[in-house]
Amino acid sequence: MAEVGSGRGGAARRGLGDPPEGFREPPEGFGDPPNPPRGFWGPPGPDEAPPPQGEVSEGCRLPVLRRNQDNEDEWPLAEILSVKDISGRKLFYVHYIDFNKRLDEWVTHDRLDLKRVQVPRKEAKTPTKNGLPGSRPGSPDRDPKRKVEVVSPATPVPAPTETSQASVFPQNGSARRAVAAQPGRKRKSACLGTDEDSQDSSDGAPSAPRMTGSLVSDRSHDDIVTRMKNIECIELGRHRLKPWYFSPYPQELTGLPVLYLCEFCLKYGHSLRCLQRHLTKCDLRHPPGNEIYRKGTISFFEIDGRKNKSYSQNLCLLAKCFLDHKTLYYDTDPFLFYVMTEYDCKGFHIVGYFSKEKESTEDYNVACILTLPPYQRRGYGKLLIEFSYELSKVEGKTGTPEKPLSDLGLLSYRSYWSQTILEILMGLKAEAGERPQITINEISEITSIKKEDVISTLQYLNLINYYKGQYILTLSEDIVEGHERAMLKRLLRIDAKCLHFTPKDWSKRGKW
Repeated sequence: MAEVGSGRGGAARRGLGDPPEGFREPPEGFGDPPNPPRGFWGPPGPDEAPPPQGEVSEGCRLPVLRRNQDNEDEWPLAEILSVKDISGRKLFYVHYIDFNKRLDEWVTHDRLDLKRVQVPRKEAKTPTKNGLPGSRPGSPDRDPKRKVEVVSPATPVPAPTETSQASVFPQNGSARRAVAAQPGRKRKSACLGTDEDSQDSSDGAPSAPRMTGSLVSDRSHDDIVTRMKNIECIELGRHRLKPWYFSPYPQELTGLPVLYLCEFCLKYGHSLRCLQRHLTKCDLRHPPGNEIYRKGTISFFEIDGRKNKSYSQNLCLLAKCFLDHKTLYYDTDPFLFYVMTEYDCKGFHIVGYFSKEKESTEDYNVACILTLPPYQRRGYGKLLIEFSYELSKVEGKTGTPEKPLSDLGLLSYRSYWSQTILEILMGLKAEAGERPQITINEISEITSIKKEDVISTLQYLNLINYYKGQYILTLSEDIVEGHERAMLKRLLRIDAKCLHFTPKDWSKRGKW
């Protein structure tokens, strides 16, 4: 089939009759789309020479060869952050555009596509208001005078309040789940505070700057140093870990091929001999602090950041290698650390941890949370999250993690919230032939999950519907079957009977 209107002049009018009297041919290029703006990066302009193929500089962007998850070659666009020369061989540190920073790596010259280099744009000189020559960066993001308007995102679904009526109806003709709502009830235990404007965990920015123990990283101070991994490899017990991000270990340790850590006190050394000499003196076989939970081989230790400052600081240094959205404070006094361990004949080996503020004005029950890479995808992440909410239940509070969450953290929390809420909804039973009833407040009280997180999870699962003046929750067979499959795989659970924890009132203490 021929394309109608392709080409210019007579070719485009063929078969449509003669042009009207006085018609003139349009100039060459008329009607073509304008050239797109090139922004800060782009191909060399007419007055710019492309860089020599052997001299690609920092700031250039070009395709780089890498292997994806399917073990296939791909050429994503990457930015060169640094160049170093080792024994006459050049290495390039690249960041793949639109990829997580943990995938950044040093690559060799043969993995660069030098035919498609995008050089950084030079600053274009422009006249100022008084007619004198001036300059401004070619990128609008770098213009200090450019005004930025912040617009709050609109809520796609009207969120029910805690006293809204909600009924759960089955779909596909199933009479399996049906819930109607009751008026909301107030919690008996008072919380430290409420945060009605708390953002959903899917948002990328924290709700507000915090003046106390927040670990949220201020990304405005990022520089070329903190954007690059500085530790090559970490040996921790029987595992060797490849860090994902920058961590402020001492400068003299950053050039070592392997950084050696004691797996019990987390002190670092520059050689295996130093580690072996340290192990002859180190008496620890478990994290310092109180063991507050043990079931099978899994234990949790509560560590006070003031009483065990050295261990807490070393833990933060290790965690920063795998957390990009949090910053590191050497003042660990305002925090409690809960370290999960696995026990064997040699001692208690660290699996992961989470930290929380002793006093949180915004109901945060987690500041940082991490499962070490050798233990990921084994259910330990959800176990850490479940333990944090079990502590909130003992304290009689609802809690939420500090925002922003990392990509892996968001996936874990979304999965935990979904499974926990669906477990409650599917466990409801009808009374006197009527649909079971529950409110947002009751779900929050049972699970200790904050109301905003409950509502956002219901919206994420697309369960909330408005029917005849009330909110209803509709569980489809796909959701029910998917939940049952997920729960069969979730073998690790927290047993509340094994928890020996007494919450402290930190507000009554003059100094932590």
